[in-house]
Amino acid sequence: MTMPQNSLMRLSDLNRDNNLDLSGEGVYNPSGNTAYGVGGEKIGTVRDALVDSSTGRIRYLIVDVGGWFSSKEVMVPVGEARFADEGVYFDNLTKDQVRDLGEYRYDQTYTYDQSGTDQSFSNSSLAADERVLRGASTDATAYRERAFRTPDRLQLLEERLMVNKERFQAGAVEIGKHVVTHQETVNVPLQREEVVIERHAVTDARPVEGAVLGAASETVRVDLEAERANVQKQAYVTEEVEIGKRTVTETQQVTETIGREVLDVNKTGDVRLESGDTSTSSSTTSSSTTSSSTTDRDRNL
Repeated sequence: MTMPQNSLMRLSDLNRDNNLDLSGEGVYNPSGNTAYGVGGEKIGTVRDALVDSSTGRIRYLIVDVGGWFSSKEVMVPVGEARFADEGVYFDNLTKDQVRDLGEYRYDQTYTYDQSGTDQSFSNSSLAADERVLRGASTDATAYRERAFRTPDRLQLLEERLMVNKERFQAGAVEIGKHVVTHQETVNVPLQREEVVIERHAVTDARPVEGAVLGAASETVRVDLEAERANVQKQAYVTEEVEIGKRTVTETQQVTETIGREVLDVNKTGDVRLESGDTSTSSSTTSSSTTSSSTTDRDRNL
């Protein structure tokens, strides 16, 4: 099927037909982001986008502005949007303005007309939407130029330290036991028997009849007893050791060199900047870091 010149196609269809990776770095896919209006009021959810089939540039965002039990999808020009990490903001549109837009229909073909710098709503229903969006006091040509202007976004990056922790075996402790010896002296009282011989002189000598000196030899035997030490050893429990482990925390300093990107603004001729403080001088800004690459919300897919 041949599509009309400057026709618009859904970003999801472009992804399906060309097997694009819309989740990759450098590709902006607004689908699924919450949409906010004036004052940060939630007005719906971005369901898809319409892109120029020839350039791949986003021209419209398809926003579901229905309620809990209904669904209505409308087309909002990409120039009305401000993209942030947490959602898509339509800072100049109220919730009622967006809901008053004509309903987007999947079976209808939409085209994008461009003549010089004058982009226009080519469908009759979109022409009616233009009047809703720009209001009566806004010049149509000026509004169209703003409505289809691609939002440019320059991101300045900086590096931050991301410290992860991993566990490793820092060491091991083996616990066992062995025998040590020492000399110990114990005083033990021991008893022993000794012979006691008492001799008494007889003052009144008496005769012994029939006794012949040397005729008989008499011997008296006395057994003596004594105590001796019988040494034995007995083991006793003197200490109990419980083995476990605990976790302690200590702080270590990790030092690494990180960089950040700063803005470089080069002006040639009589140029005045109306943006906020760029922290640069009027001439070429000196910077020791590399300026960041442009992350364009509307870059070609």
